Amino acid sequence: MTLKEQLAADLKQAMKDKDVIRKNTVQLTRAAILQYEKDNRTELDESGVLDIVAKELKKRRDSLPDFERSGRDDLVQGIKSEIEILLAYLPAQLNDDEIAAIVADAVAQTGASSIKDMGKVMAIVTAATKGRADAKVVGELVKKTLA
Repeated sequence: MTLKEQLAADLKQAMKDKDVIRKNTVQLTRAAILQYEKDNRTELDESGVLDIVAKELKKRRDSLPDFERSGRDDLVQGIKSEIEILLAYLPAQLNDDEIAAIVADAVAQTGASSIKDMGKVMAIVTAATKGRADAKVVGELVKKTLA
C-alpha cells in the first residue's frame, strides 16, 4: 500500500472513529499533497509524498514554541498529537549518535575543516538523512562538528 493510499485509509478510519485530531491532520496532509500535484501538474511518487509529510511535520514543530510561549496549553497538546500522527508516516527517525556518525563521514568525505565548508557537508548529510532527521538538529550537529 502506498503512502497516499495509507493516508486515505487512515482518513476513513479516523472519520469512523470520530477522531477529530487525526482526521484534520490527515486531511491537511492530503490537501498539501494534492495542492503540490495540481500546482506542478505532476503525480508525486513515494519520495515526494514523504517530503510533503516532512514539511507538514516541520510546520507543526516550528509552531509549537510559539504556542508554548503564549500559554495556549490546549493548542500545545493538539500540536503534539499532530506531530505524533505525522511521525507515524515517516521512516524511523535517526537518533543523535546516528546523525553524528553521518556528519563525521560527510566531513571526512569533503575534507571540511571550517564552518565555511558547512554547505558541502550539509549537502551530503541532508541527502543521507532525508525524511529521517530534523534539519535543525542536523544543522546544529554540523556546526558543532565544524566549529
